[in-house]
Amino acid sequence: MDCLVSLSVEKIRGSVDRQPNLFPINPINPINPIHNTMIQILHTAPATTLAKPSKPAAADHEVIRYISKFMQLSEAEANEILDNIQFRTFKKGQILLREGQVSSLCYFVMKGCVRQYYLIDGEEKTTNFYTEGQPVNPNEGTFKTRPSKFYLACVEDCILLVSTPEDEVKFFQKFPQFETVCRIAVEDELGKSQHDFAAFMLSSPEERYLNLIKTRPELIDRVPQYQLASYLGIKPESLSRIRKRIMRR
Repeated sequence: MDCLVSLSVEKIRGSVDRQPNLFPINPINPINPIHNTMIQILHTAPATTLAKPSKPAAADHEVIRYISKFMQLSEAEANEILDNIQFRTFKKGQILLREGQVSSLCYFVMKGCVRQYYLIDGEEKTTNFYTEGQPVNPNEGTFKTRPSKFYLACVEDCILLVSTPEDEVKFFQKFPQFETVCRIAVEDELGKSQHDFAAFMLSSPEERYLNLIKTRPELIDRVPQYQLASYLGIKPESLSRIRKRIMRR
């Protein structure tokens, strides 16, 4: 399923990835748009803990809630999905994907925060943060054949849903209707990307920060300031000035 999503967005991603400047993704800056949707619930990278940790109380609901945005699930289907997924734990600071690696896996965040960033002339350029209930896209190329241009790292201790291409095949066999869901999810992500890109390009640094507070307030206390600044496309000292200005109002 992940492969189908990658094929659908490859042309758009290719033109965007060639832009010379890196900006944040999502409500703040989607210059690196389209982090695979739906189906990324099934795929991802080098996990260290093979044992399946106990599921947090809300973990099951995160997965079902995400899928339910695109299709209705019967209780039997929901239970079967939950019975066929695996979780792995990752430590804060652990690298999930490095530049130059080819990923054959995908993640879905059950608990924690994962950062996506590029390393440009020795400087980290943060382009996204993935938190609870979000799929993580480690792949840029069709069928995951191209080396990654970015890194994925855990900002916090994480519990991630992990799957492989083999899991994907089995999932489609059990739930063939997910092919249609995949198409709908891609269209949804493309629409969000276009909106977010326009919003970023037309906003000032202060407006981006205010938008971050409005749309992703949890990041303020969970992410180091220098990473937030990079995500907003500014320097840490500029972010400090913006915060002080807002507090004086």
